[in-house]
Amino acid sequence: MVKIRLARVGSKKNPIYRVVVADSRSPRDGRNIETIGRYNPQVDPSIVEVDLDRAHHWIDNGAQPSSAVTKLIKIVEARG
Repeated sequence: MVKIRLARVGSKKNPIYRVVVADSRSPRDGRNIETIGRYNPQVDPSIVEVDLDRAHHWIDNGAQPSSAVTKLIKIVEARG
């Protein structure tokens, strides 16, 4: 199964995440199919960038977004 989830790329005590499409069996920070966005909760306001076209493409083809990614997609859609 393919999932859309967050992969941590920041250093120790500095979490920065990529929004990735990955096989559900691969590790959190392991191999991914495609990177479709990024999320940085360290700045105010948080940086949230998601390629909505690619996200909807993957969801239409059966990818399951995680709960955190679902929230991020809603934030990006609300911004317009």
